[in-house]
Amino acid sequence: MTPDYNIFSAKNTVSYTDLQAAALRLSGTANRTPVLTSRSVNQRTNSQVFFKCENFQRTGSFKFRGAYNALAQLSDEQKQCGVITYSSGNHAQAIALSGQLLNIPTTIVMPDDAPSVKQAATRGYGAEVILYNRLETNREEFANNIASDRYLTLIPPYDHPHVVAGQGTAAKELIEEVGALDLLLVCCGGGGLLSGSAIAAKALSPNCKVIGVEPQLADDATRSFHTKTLQTVRNPNTIADGARTPYLGKITFPLVLHYVDDMVTVSEDAILRTMFYLWERLKIVVEPTGALAAAALLEGIISVSDANIGVIISGGNVDIKEVGKLFERL
Repeated sequence: MTPDYNIFSAKNTVSYTDLQAAALRLSGTANRTPVLTSRSVNQRTNSQVFFKCENFQRTGSFKFRGAYNALAQLSDEQKQCGVITYSSGNHAQAIALSGQLLNIPTTIVMPDDAPSVKQAATRGYGAEVILYNRLETNREEFANNIASDRYLTLIPPYDHPHVVAGQGTAAKELIEEVGALDLLLVCCGGGGLLSGSAIAAKALSPNCKVIGVEPQLADDATRSFHTKTLQTVRNPNTIADGARTPYLGKITFPLVLHYVDDMVTVSEDAILRTMFYLWERLKIVVEPTGALAAAALLEGIISVSDANIGVIISGGNVDIKEVGKLFERL
């Protein structure tokens, strides 16, 4: 069932001031991730391209920014009782590590088919992991029931103002380092990174066009953006597991509509080709979801020239043992 949102009710729930405050909380705890460039990419695109590499963030993805920012603002009572979330992996690891750093007990609801490397890392950070079958169980309802029974605070993976503000610090750092951008490309699952990044871009580089990128097989946000009506997708079979979210949130949907300029999708083959290219040319480990934004540029779906382009590489948590099987599909 599609939630009934007022698409204008939450557009002011997160401001650039919130991103600035998040950056202060994260200073000295989150990694200030590197920005990489490639002459091959610049020649291929006839532009100057800057890759913000969140695969070098703690836990291997941008998710640590939002998780830590949210947990750091809990009351003492909430911290003592603990938190719960639902996630296919990256937010799970981020909550688990943030809880470990802040001495907050963490419980993570994960699909039983989540990559084993992400399950193992989440447990390694000290979290209790509860698995569920994504075909049979609604993860939100499941997690909410556990939260109610155990008096835990739910920190959703994207639809939370403190999470959005934390995620937006990635784009804030990028623009502060390289200067004004003409274009910023950001992957989209539930819209936390995209909306936070768009807030940062519009504050620091007002003429920058922000475009969100989804898999074609999980195009709910793109359809929502173009129709201005919330659309859903159920258990999409995309290799970009971080973009399997069913719909944008009541906070992120209005923010995306207000701050983002366009949305596009990329095919599964395009994701794989781009992932392979980034591994081969930039020599960095990038997961399928992490390659989404770059795929839109390198596959020519977004075509510009003589531009300064920012691309957020969202993460690098991939099971190395499975990479060969993925690349065999090319």
